[in-house]
Amino acid sequence: MVERLLDYEEPAVVRVFDNDEAGLFDLKTTLDSDRLRFLLGDVRDRNRLEMAMEDIDVVFHAAALKHVGLNEYNPFETVQTNALGTQNLIRAAMEENVEAFVTISTDKASNPTSVMGATKLLSERLTIAANTYKGEQNTEFGCVRFGNVFGSSGSVVPLFLDQISDGGPMTVTNREMTRFIMPIEEATDLVFDAYERMEGGETFVLKMPVFRLMDLAEAMRTEYAPQFGYDPSEVEIHKTGKRPGERIHEKLISKDEIQQTIELDEMFVITPLIEDCGYDPLDYESRNSLDAEYTSADVDPLSKSEIIAMIENTSAYETMVEG
Repeated sequence: MVERLLDYEEPAVVRVFDNDEAGLFDLKTTLDSDRLRFLLGDVRDRNRLEMAMEDIDVVFHAAALKHVGLNEYNPFETVQTNALGTQNLIRAAMEENVEAFVTISTDKASNPTSVMGATKLLSERLTIAANTYKGEQNTEFGCVRFGNVFGSSGSVVPLFLDQISDGGPMTVTNREMTRFIMPIEEATDLVFDAYERMEGGETFVLKMPVFRLMDLAEAMRTEYAPQFGYDPSEVEIHKTGKRPGERIHEKLISKDEIQQTIELDEMFVITPLIEDCGYDPLDYESRNSLDAEYTSADVDPLSKSEIIAMIENTSAYETMVEG
């Protein structure tokens, strides 16, 4: 996303704020630009956030603790980062009067069953509600919600590659599990598209293809095991069982959100529950085609060849394979 931001409307400066020192160093080594600034800090520290946002026009908020199982066992920490961290960011954005603030959310926030999903839903609601109490500030607040992203940190593709490179076993929680998926480049482009459309108060839900976890594992085993010197049949796939808080199928739009949803070509727009947001849904021309919740169980999954094509069209592919 940082690399795309450098080309997007040619900003004077892009500040990357993260508590991951190693990640910032790697990014600084990879991207050589005098318009980049790398700031160490944590979203739990509001004073540091205000310093980071000084003279900034747009904030893209992607900070989160996102591993479902770990968050189930560490809920206090998840709340501190995902919920209270978002609150700190919102207050800092209003204090510095930034023009636009976009929270990047997840399908797990829709009718959540996990600590991670519940805190991300709260993060969304905090962001949308900020439009009603921003006072004299001109900041527009909105959200973008999508599923798994090929090439992002912590995604399943690098995990499967590591397991294949070790000769297995590959671990699949449930053979019928399905997930929404999108290449990181496409996800980034659609985040920018949502930002350009945003008037304040919307949650943009990106339309995404779906894959079966077992199809992904089998496709990657067939394609990549020979690259690591293994016959695909030698790499076993073990079923580990669903983790605490996980769902078999994910939801991008819940049943309760359908009535507030507007459909565009590449996304849905969930209009705000709060009337005081001043949002006029008639600004969009079409309603939506949904008559039930939008889940990964209801979308035809990608074929194995389509899965491999998507992986190899991702910019992070070479890094993942070489790593």
